[in-house]
Amino acid sequence: MLATPYADLVTCMSEALIFSDRQGIIQAWNPGAQSLFGFDAAETIGQNLDLIIPESLRKAHWDGYHQAISRGATLHCGRSRITRALHKSGNPLYVDMSFAVVKNQAGETTGAMAVARDATQRYQEEKQLRKQLAALTEKQPLEK
Repeated sequence: MLATPYADLVTCMSEALIFSDRQGIIQAWNPGAQSLFGFDAAETIGQNLDLIIPESLRKAHWDGYHQAISRGATLHCGRSRITRALHKSGNPLYVDMSFAVVKNQAGETTGAMAVARDATQRYQEEKQLRKQLAALTEKQPLEK
């Protein structure tokens, strides 16, 4: 894990925290990440982020990742987004994830970090509600 004065904070947080270097190689993986994605740190450190990215999303992920690393910032300004991910079992997940580009004290980009929590149930419930609303709207067009 991390060898910093903040390691205890990162270790006890329930959210997943992942840090990857400029090339997208995982360098830090906390217990929250293990709980969410199913891989322990020994299985992930030194591995490519593709471990948790669905194959159909990899090109878009890497395009955005490399642009953020080059730019030194994300387009989302730290706001979280629900996205798809993979569990160790191969099962798909929906995760509410925020990203940040990490810089050292000299201002040089060293990589990127993500904080995530499981959003699968919330996503599925919201999807069902949207379906129900669409069905109701079909039956009774909204008045203008």
